Amino acid sequence: MAHEGTHAAHHETSPWGLPTGLVPLFLSLAAVAYFGWHQPLLALVLGGVGLVLFVLGVTGWAAEYFSRGKDEGLGFQGIIWFVFAEVVIFGSVIAGFWTARVTHATEWVTKWIPEGGMNLSLVALLTVILWISSYTIWRAEKSLEHGDVNGYRLWLIATMVLGSLFILLHALEWNHLWQKGFTISANMYGTGFYTLTGIHASHVLVGIGMQLILLLNSSRALGKITPIRAASYYWHFVDLAWLLVAGTAYIVGSYGRF
Repeated sequence: MAHEGTHAAHHETSPWGLPTGLVPLFLSLAAVAYFGWHQPLLALVLGGVGLVLFVLGVTGWAAEYFSRGKDEGLGFQGIIWFVFAEVVIFGSVIAGFWTARVTHATEWVTKWIPEGGMNLSLVALLTVILWISSYTIWRAEKSLEHGDVNGYRLWLIATMVLGSLFILLHALEWNHLWQKGFTISANMYGTGFYTLTGIHASHVLVGIGMQLILLLNSSRALGKITPIRAASYYWHFVDLAWLLVAGTAYIVGSYGRF
């Protein structure tokens, strides 16, 4: 009788998908609690839980991958589909902004644009910062490809510093506009402006978080190029998206009162 070998099916399992998957639920509830229920404390608690779950899930997943995972080379396909979903998000918000701008053109220019217009010089500076950061993360990717871990770390840190500077300057600009009475609830322009720039800033923060995780696991990064390549593609997308966001929120939004 011929002997037939049997092989048990092997399945990859991980517990870290659960806490990560719960993050959108808690963040959505936080938004509903703040804007719909007018419960800022509850919104803060729900948002905090979502943040903790996000950090727990992503760091756990990363540690699992860098300790015993294999680089399957599927990062390009995965990040392309992820970026496609992000394009839908940005495209929907931008389309809504443009629709409101055209529908309420007269009132928009005469009543809604802040006195003195928008700070377009700051927009130019923020654009330069992000474009320089695209170069630094590309250098980080190339350094790892050539086995230069120290260079990889250096360029990752440079990218994180530039991204953090972008967020800091953006936050100062938001505070300046808010003090002038241009708040998210002031008018339709304010709502669209803070929604667009806030969504983009949140993506910058996610990118910085990805880079931080890569930096913390840099000692185990050799031979695993997919994470930095995926983070690099994502960061380039965020930089390109800024051109559309800035052009819409600042230039189109304040057109008529430069």
